[in-house]
Amino acid sequence: MAVLDFVGRTRELGLLDGVLDSVRGRIGSRAPGKCVMMRGRRRVGKSALVEEYRQRVQLPSVYFNATNVNSELELSNFIEAVAASDLPDREFFLSTQPSHWGAALGQLAEILPEDGPSLVVIDEVPYLMDNVPSFEGILQGAWDRQLSRKPVLLLLVGSDLSMMEALNSYERPFHQRGTEMVLGPMSPAEVGEMLDLEPADAFDAALVTGGLPLICADWSLGTGLWDFLGRSLENPISALVVSGRLALAAEFPDRAMASQVLRAIGSGERTFTNIARAGGGLNHATLNKALELLVHKGIVTASLPMSLQPSKDRRYTISDPYLRFWLALVEPHMDEIERRRGDLVVERIRNSWTSWRGRAIEPLLRESLARILPIGSIPYARYIGGYWTRSNSVEIDIVGAEEAPIAREPLFVGSIKWLDNDRFDRRDLAALKNHRVALTDEDIPLIGVSRSGFDCQGLDGQFGPEDLIKGWQR
Repeated sequence: MAVLDFVGRTRELGLLDGVLDSVRGRIGSRAPGKCVMMRGRRRVGKSALVEEYRQRVQLPSVYFNATNVNSELELSNFIEAVAASDLPDREFFLSTQPSHWGAALGQLAEILPEDGPSLVVIDEVPYLMDNVPSFEGILQGAWDRQLSRKPVLLLLVGSDLSMMEALNSYERPFHQRGTEMVLGPMSPAEVGEMLDLEPADAFDAALVTGGLPLICADWSLGTGLWDFLGRSLENPISALVVSGRLALAAEFPDRAMASQVLRAIGSGERTFTNIARAGGGLNHATLNKALELLVHKGIVTASLPMSLQPSKDRRYTISDPYLRFWLALVEPHMDEIERRRGDLVVERIRNSWTSWRGRAIEPLLRESLARILPIGSIPYARYIGGYWTRSNSVEIDIVGAEEAPIAREPLFVGSIKWLDNDRFDRRDLAALKNHRVALTDEDIPLIGVSRSGFDCQGLDGQFGPEDLIKGWQR
């Protein structure tokens, strides 16, 4: 297994340091306290980041993790968390057991130090929003009247992206009372650093693990993709195998239809009609409702082509790289994995790897380009997407523009060839030129993205794994 050193998250740790410095600088003022609202998917490393930060700052702190039980049990667990903390006056908190959440948060504020900063972490806040009546109002009242009057850094953490986003939305009680932090998966560069991989292999590892630290921790340093898959798929309880199941159970405990639609998209269907068919003939109203939920929760991305004209040809994809991999190539073979025949599953993945990776890598490579441009004659583009026709007779992997989805003045177009030992050649360039004509009459720059190099002249920009990884190293 990989060594579990803490890797990456430099930006996030710096943001927390900046907020804490603000707290320190305001000691003695009327309201020195600051709040950070951190959201990110399950198993993305939120708790690990918070624990790392606690270890680094060495402040008096309390950490409470809500567990999706009723309000009374959550309150009891919160009291136990304060009792187990290293806050210097916790005995005073316990001398009068609070009977409701308002009292608990108020008593917590009373025992926080006044002459130095402290750290309060409430993890899985959406559970409290669900199970504690009027929790947002209670939190807002305690923050405004008591908690913010102490030099405290309050971290509110949650895995339900839509609920955490709503916590800070307009007309909600806690609106504008904290700084939002979105914690995504580890970047390809961080995955490569953690696993000691070259850039091309780091991108592959990011696709398979989704950049989830717990899955990356099972990857032996410096070993290849197929060794990792062989070991992980032989073990029915490996992080690679179980994380997808746990994620679906947490996201959709009582929404079987949304889960069914998600699996249809995960199988490779991207259009509304094909998803309906793969989902067993779902009617339009049911499918629309499920897709709206999936897009709202940030699990599915709904994209329109970057075109000069309005289009209704929407395509749906799984947002999370790991779930894309798991739904397409792991879950359909769970019976064989549980029979300890992971060797058969690995061979099936090998057979479909090239075609699956070619499609799955596109969003990651577009984001990589957005992070490194402008370069040479290739300008920066606010939006980088793709273009397609309803019949798929024309598909352009990369379209850069200042507006989306109607790209009134495309800035560049490009093609991705992400194959082993197959270079971007004159045929690929000719196809890209033909497709550019289908999009625009302008002689806009042409770029190529290739895993294995280039064997042609005429591109305005050429980008390989070593170039693309740099955008994640800043």
